[in-house]
Amino acid sequence: MQHDLTKGPITRTMLSFAAPMIAGNLLQQFYNIADTLIVGKFLGAQALAAVGSAFSLMTFLTSILLGLCMGSSAVFSIRYGQRNEGKLKSSIFVSFVMIAAVTVVINLLVFVLIEPIIRFMNVPLDVYQMMYDYLWVIFVGIGFVFLYNFFAALLRAVGNSLAPLLFLAFSAITNIVLDLVFVLVFKMGVAGAAWATVIAQILSAVGITIYTLVKFPQFFPERKYRKMNLVVLKEIFQYAFLTCIQQSVMNFGILMVQGLVNSFGTAVMAAFAAAVKIDSFAYMPVQDFGNAFSTFAAQNFGAQKEERIRKGIRSAISVTVVFCLVISVLVFGFARQLMLIFVQPQETEILSIGVEYLRVEGTFYCGIGCLFLLYGFYRAVRRPGISVVLTVISLGTRVALAYLLSAIPAIGVVGIWWSIPIGWFLADLAGLLYYRKHKKELLFQDIEKGLQA
Repeated sequence: MQHDLTKGPITRTMLSFAAPMIAGNLLQQFYNIADTLIVGKFLGAQALAAVGSAFSLMTFLTSILLGLCMGSSAVFSIRYGQRNEGKLKSSIFVSFVMIAAVTVVINLLVFVLIEPIIRFMNVPLDVYQMMYDYLWVIFVGIGFVFLYNFFAALLRAVGNSLAPLLFLAFSAITNIVLDLVFVLVFKMGVAGAAWATVIAQILSAVGITIYTLVKFPQFFPERKYRKMNLVVLKEIFQYAFLTCIQQSVMNFGILMVQGLVNSFGTAVMAAFAAAVKIDSFAYMPVQDFGNAFSTFAAQNFGAQKEERIRKGIRSAISVTVVFCLVISVLVFGFARQLMLIFVQPQETEILSIGVEYLRVEGTFYCGIGCLFLLYGFYRAVRRPGISVVLTVISLGTRVALAYLLSAIPAIGVVGIWWSIPIGWFLADLAGLLYYRKHKKELLFQDIEKGLQA
């Protein structure tokens, strides 16, 4: 099923396109939720801390690949909106080769540097070996993370958001089943949870690759398009690299915060690991809606439908604010019950820390919701560099304030929690001010001037 986002009712079109993306990403969270839940319940707080800290590292590494795929997807969407099949095929080939090469380099580096990376993250000695065991297995799946995200990005760029959902659904169920089997039956510990995730990643990657090649052969580049056109490479690199930087900066900042959290000991690590899962799950829908809005804006930008983009902006903001307010109320009110999903009731210190985190950050989800829309918009209208700037503002503020405030004894770890929403709102302010000043030139551009192929 494909959506032409240049036609039809704006709000309904965006929501129907976004719905499978939201459902798919929620299911993807089950990869990590399943690990966290089973590890926390059956392997204890130390194992939970190890998996949680490893998740921050893997999020950073995969964000590089995800950013490259998202940046390429913006180009695909614009070309699709232009109905320029030749340039679309050339872009698909060049981006695939480029991102595959980056994936190979990343995979080699992480295996070589696994121990220095763990030491850099200030992992306590009682958690070190479990984190090493978990990461060694997880790193095996990096190539399959690339395959899934590339073809998912391609399908979404041309309006098919349903297929990625279906493959994720199957792999999420597989992951949960294998988690239980490897951890509870075969007693494989944290390595078993990691193998469950990797096998699920393999299934989703292979499945979506075959599906795309069979169902959408029109997007498979013929021989004349299978060459590393330097002009196309520059075009793809411009988008993909800057989006990659944006994603990497965002997750490197998170990784730095994780290192600071680790310095407060195992209880804080475990609480943070569980709370972040809840946190991510709560605002994941608005992240995916932001990505859907980006595809909407990019297709209409390619089709040169400026007024439709303006109406889409107003609609997207309304939907995002309403959703975030509802979720904030729910997370604040049920913070303890949500923590109990991952943590045993007798772990009172972990529960208390986690509830505090959720009630501070969960109150301000509107900040991150609007920021996702800004990221998507600037990516769609050929200004991915602005997304990088906004990310630097958000994460720079977060990291600086986290280290500054947490060093004050009277504030401590709570300073880390408050630094996050402050960073969101400062970035939102910067993004809105830039749009207000430049909105005419953003929407009235010579597309081919920036997309020469």
